[in-house]
Order: sequence, then C-alpha cells, then structure tokens
Amino acid sequence: MYRPPYGTILFITTCTIGKNMEITKLQRAIIDGLEDVKAQDIKVFNTTHLTALFDRVIVASGTSNRQTKALANSVRDKVKGLGGDVISTEGEEVGEWVLVDCGDAVVHILQPALRQYYNLEEVWGDKPVRVKLQSSGGFSGAQVSVSDDEDDEPAAKPARKTTRR
Repeated sequence: MYRPPYGTILFITTCTIGKNMEITKLQRAIIDGLEDVKAQDIKVFNTTHLTALFDRVIVASGTSNRQTKALANSVRDKVKGLGGDVISTEGEEVGEWVLVDCGDAVVHILQPALRQYYNLEEVWGDKPVRVKLQSSGGFSGAQVSVSDDEDDEPAAKPARKTTRR
C-alpha cells in the first residue's frame, strides 16, 4: 500500500481548515478589509476550475510597505471577526508583496511595480468575479472587459489650443 509522505498529508490538512465560512461572506470580509485601508485596484478571480486548494484569488495594490502591511492586518481582522480562519500570512517583513491565506481565498497585496511585473491577473484572471466596491460607487473589481482587438484604431489627437494676441 502506497503511503504519501507526512508533509503532503499535513499540507492538505492545513489547506482545508477554515471551511466553516461561506465563500461569498469570506470574499466580502476580505474586500471590506481592503477597502477600510484604501486598497487600490481590487480584483477578484474564481479559481475553482484551476485548483482544489482555494476558490478565490483576490489581488490588490498598496502604495507603500506600511500600507501593504496595514491592508494584510485589516483583512486578517475582518476575516477573524466574522469567524473565519487565517491559515498564514507571508511577506510582512518586507511589505512589498504580502500574501494572506484565508483557506478558500488567497489574498495578494502588492505594490504597483511588483504587481505590474508579476501580472497575477494573467495567471488567475480568466474567470473574474463581479463585486461591488464601496469606493467606486458601482460594480468594480474584476469585471469582464472589452478585448483589445476592437481598439486597433488610434484615438484622434485633441485639437491644439492657441492663444490670440
């Protein structure tokens, strides 16, 4: 009989802890935590078709090391406040890229330069989830956008203003 290594069993066990919170409530708690500390460009992606380890990937930007750390702390507080579990937090020492593992959702909080470089939206973003964000007043987050193929024509340049003498 094949027996997997102990580390494999431990990893699977730790990833399934925290299933007591419904995914929509968990997602809302994370977004609320991010909005409380003014996260920028929050995107939510459904990953159920890609992996069995988690159902959502949430990506957000913070403008400084201090803000990314505060965003991670706010997410942890909101999730724990609603009875959810936070499995792990990584990257808080430096603060350029902080990952918060909430079991069914993984939150990536990056500074804009790192976010642009690693482009996590390309990795996880084929199934965006529409969410309502408080800061924008309407639906925002990871919305389906128009493909770039339709924008082949260059935009007309604005007319140049001249002053009369």
